[in-house]
Amino acid sequence: MTRIIHITGALLGTLIGFALGLALLDRASGLIEQANRPAFLTAFVAATLLFGYLAIPYITIYPMRRAVETLGQAGAGEFALAVGAVVVGLLMGVLLGVPISQLGGVVGSVGPPIVSLLLAAVMLAATWYKRDVLLGAFGGLIPGVRGRAASNRVVVDTSAVIDGRIVDIAHTGFVLGTLIVPRFVLDELQRIADSPDAMRRNRGRRGLEMLSALQKDPVATVEVIEATYPEIPEVDAKLMAYARDHNAAILTNDYNLNRVADLQGIRVLNINELANAVKAVLHPGEEMSVRIIQEGKEAGQGVGYLDDGTMIVVEGGLRYLNTELPITVTRVLQTVAGRMIFAQPRIDAG
Repeated sequence: MTRIIHITGALLGTLIGFALGLALLDRASGLIEQANRPAFLTAFVAATLLFGYLAIPYITIYPMRRAVETLGQAGAGEFALAVGAVVVGLLMGVLLGVPISQLGGVVGSVGPPIVSLLLAAVMLAATWYKRDVLLGAFGGLIPGVRGRAASNRVVVDTSAVIDGRIVDIAHTGFVLGTLIVPRFVLDELQRIADSPDAMRRNRGRRGLEMLSALQKDPVATVEVIEATYPEIPEVDAKLMAYARDHNAAILTNDYNLNRVADLQGIRVLNINELANAVKAVLHPGEEMSVRIIQEGKEAGQGVGYLDDGTMIVVEGGLRYLNTELPITVTRVLQTVAGRMIFAQPRIDAG
């Protein structure tokens, strides 16, 4: 396709160069001798042919590719804003074109369409630059947007994909909306999977496997988008930029990313916080059984774990190591790392 575009540009350059060359020779008949005119025309056509061959992709392919990529990343509200801006710009051009057309001549015939296109481009650029403000102000009037309310997009962090629990969470249907996997997240997973370090390589491959399983899940809605943000070097910053631009949430288990995103007003779905929230709620006085598997920090303490990973510290439980012990909960401690349960053996256990 690119070769065809280049050839088309070369042909257009040849035709335009030939026409302009003849026009220049006609206007400058006294400056160029008759014997030198064929050489001048040939050189002029060759220059315009080369220019057309090299410049046509920058006029057609690259702007079109950029426009398609931008439209692919745009939400319904942003698309509606862009269409409205173009319509307003064209209407302004029509109004200004009426007096310009009265001037007559080349200006009167060519001026109105040029002014209309220029104003449409200016309005589109200005609206796109201020789209966050406009979406917040006119969100209720634009389809698919309600003020600055959260959208149904959840952009997925690399750490959440590698973690793997996202597959089970998505399968339950608790994640409402579309899970967005940007291109830069895929690129980072690929870099990790190609790492010379064996541990990083295994983590990257696990992330790619989890992402494949997520795409095959019939419950989850996953969309891979071609967002790159080449001007931003770090992946976390790219994630926050995408979330801000599309009013999306970030799904992660990265504590630092969570805190920074919170400071910027970005909604964060933290898998670790979800895991802590759904752990079994225990109260002092409740009874259960737990297997003591290791020694605690204090003398005589034994440590066991519930099925959800909650640590239970049993006072005097060390002598029951590697056995199932009936216990009574004495207190519950919530820490940054999670919930810890303190207990003691039931009276009838000894």
